[in-house]
Amino acid sequence: MSKVLVSACLLGNPVRYDGKSKLLHHARLSRLVEQDRVIGFCPEVAGGLPIPRDAAEIRGGDGAAVIDGHARVETRNGCDVTAFFVAGARQALALCRLHDIGVAILTESSPSCGSSQVYDGEFARSPVPGSGVTSALLRRHGVAVFNQHQIDTALSHPAFCKRC
Repeated sequence: MSKVLVSACLLGNPVRYDGKSKLLHHARLSRLVEQDRVIGFCPEVAGGLPIPRDAAEIRGGDGAAVIDGHARVETRNGCDVTAFFVAGARQALALCRLHDIGVAILTESSPSCGSSQVYDGEFARSPVPGSGVTSALLRRHGVAVFNQHQIDTALSHPAFCKRC
């Protein structure tokens, strides 16, 4: 049976930067959790950042630019936390490879997990098109990435269904 990678905060784990979760209620996802087909993962915590932690945003691009070394992830006070974000993204990719995961459902707007938008790096909560570091790395390696508003689409995606 196929598995799906899901942001741990969406599963109710208090791992966000502010120490809270972003619990998502979705019947199909709940059934997959009951069937042990969901792997919850927080790349920021896995990369070594504490809970709670300072909010961070990508400056100079999006997650793809971070992976390519053209942008950085920084906290509001200018602390460079890029290495933690890249380390967590690599661990997410390793989990996907280990469990033959082809689909991930990640938290939109996060500098790690955003799938179609992140914040602009100015800490004004202004979204811009782009992906987070983990989303960008997973996509580069063939994992289909969706956000929490696209669960039905994600669970109907051929990369998930072919493994059902």
